[in-house]
Amino acid sequence: MSDKEMRKGITTGTCAAAAAKAAVMAWLGQPVTVLQVFSPQGVLLTVPVAESWPVAGGGMAAIIKDAGDDPDITNGVRIMAEIIITDKPGVVIKAGIGVGTVTKPGLAVPVGEPAVNPGPRSMITRAVTECLPTDKGAVVTISIPEGEKLATRTLNPILGIVGGLSIIGTTGIVEPMSEEAFKNSLVPQISVVQALGYTDIVFAPGKIGQDIAINRCGLPAAAVIQTSNFIGHMLENAVKYGMRRVLLFGHLGKIVKVSAGIFHTHNRMADARLETIAAYMALNGAPQTAIEEIMASTTTEAAMPIIARYNMTEVYSVLAERASARAKRYVFGDLTVGTVIVTLQGDILGLDETAREIGGHLGWNVGTR
Repeated sequence: MSDKEMRKGITTGTCAAAAAKAAVMAWLGQPVTVLQVFSPQGVLLTVPVAESWPVAGGGMAAIIKDAGDDPDITNGVRIMAEIIITDKPGVVIKAGIGVGTVTKPGLAVPVGEPAVNPGPRSMITRAVTECLPTDKGAVVTISIPEGEKLATRTLNPILGIVGGLSIIGTTGIVEPMSEEAFKNSLVPQISVVQALGYTDIVFAPGKIGQDIAINRCGLPAAAVIQTSNFIGHMLENAVKYGMRRVLLFGHLGKIVKVSAGIFHTHNRMADARLETIAAYMALNGAPQTAIEEIMASTTTEAAMPIIARYNMTEVYSVLAERASARAKRYVFGDLTVGTVIVTLQGDILGLDETAREIGGHLGWNVGTR
C-alpha cells in the first residue's frame, strides 16, 4: 500500500489576494463563494471564500487559510481584506490588525511598510485590478485577527517585524513539510544583520543559545540569529551576504556535531556526539575507562560530569577549535569562524581564540573567563 500523497495548501499571500478580490466583488454586488487568483508565476489558484459583504465605499471579505498537510501555525487562521474604492487608479496596500510592519532594514520590504512581501503584493494588485473599473483604484487593508499573538511564535520579532504576521509566499502554494522553505525562512535574519552594518554575526542553533549569547554574554541582540539545525546552509548564506566572521555559539550537543563535520544537526540526520567526544578525549590522553563511560552515556549532558571527573575539561576548547576549523573548511575559507560551547545554564565550557577575538569585537562581557 503506497503512502498517501501529501496535500498542498495556499500561502497567506494567496489568501490575502483572494480576500481582496472577493471584497471588490462584494462592492460590485457580485459576491462569490469561490474564486481564482493568479500566483506570481501565472498559475491559477482556486480559493474558497468564507464570507464577503459590501461596506460604505467598498467591501470586506475573509478567507480561511488552508495549509494542506503542512504544519503551519497559520493553518485555519482567518485572513481578511477591506477594500475602499478610490477615483485614482492604482492599488495601495496597508497593514491592518495582526499584520506586521517592517522596522529594520535588510528585508524585501522597506522600513515602515506593511510586512507584505513582493510576491503577495503582486498577487493582490493583480487580483484587485482585474475586477475594478479602469477609472478606479483601491486601498487594500489586510488583517489577521489572531496575527499579533501568532507572530510571537515566529522569527518576526527577531527580524524587526512588529505588530503581527508577515504576508508571504513566493509561489502562492504551500508545499507540505517543506524543509527547503523552512531553511529559506531563516536566511532573512542574515540580511537584516548585514543591513544594520555588521560584518561579524553570531549563529546560535536555538533560542536557548541565543538568549545566553545576549543576556549572559552581552553580545548585541541585533547580531545574534538562530540557525536551527541548518548550520551549513546558514554558513553558505553568510558568505553570500558578505559576512566576514561567524561566531558559532551553542550547547555542546549541537557544536560537537559540527566538530565532526556534521552541518545538518537534527538527530535523525546524523549524531556521533558521544563518539566525537570520546575520540577527542582519547586524543588528549584520557584513560580507557573514561572512553568507555562516555560511550555508555546517553546524552552530552550526562557526559559532562564524566569529563569533569577525569579532569579532561580542556577537551571542550579542542572541540571548539575543531568546530571552527570544520566550519571554515565547509565554506572553503570564505569565512573566519570562532566557536563557543555553553551549558544549558549559560556557563561557558570551552572556546577558541578566534571566538575571543570576534566576541571582543562585538563587545561581549566574557573577558578572560
